[in-house]
Amino acid sequence: MILNVSYITSNKLDIKLHNMETKVKTSFLYGIQPWALSLMTAFIGMLLLFLLAGLLADVAKLGDNGELVAYICYDILIAISCFFICRKSPESLWYVPILSNTVGIISAIIEPFFWITPLWILFSSGWVLSVIGAIIGAVLGRQKSIPN
Repeated sequence: MILNVSYITSNKLDIKLHNMETKVKTSFLYGIQPWALSLMTAFIGMLLLFLLAGLLADVAKLGDNGELVAYICYDILIAISCFFICRKSPESLWYVPILSNTVGIISAIIEPFFWITPLWILFSSGWVLSVIGAIIGAVLGRQKSIPN
């Protein structure tokens, strides 16, 4: 609260207080830790991947092309979220891409034919995009926090 003396009379000392702070609306996601945002991104990405792949394969009758589009949307979602999370907190650069890509990492470890099928190309390109997005977000976040 900032004290603003707007007028003074000879009889009384009238001090008018003004709250000079502006009320800024923040998102409910603003207070969440980066590791939690990364895990939320992984969960939402997994839902998007399965729902979008199912919808595009069944409703749009795209078949395998529907899965390709779903994986590309999944990769873009993960990369954009890594960018924003790392821009908000640049020190989280080291773990945000890993936690955000837990679905792909777990499937690479568990699925026996992961590295034989073209699936690895889609997930690996998403991993690279998420690391690039996280690095760019961390650089911009550090520049934003440096006072001029």
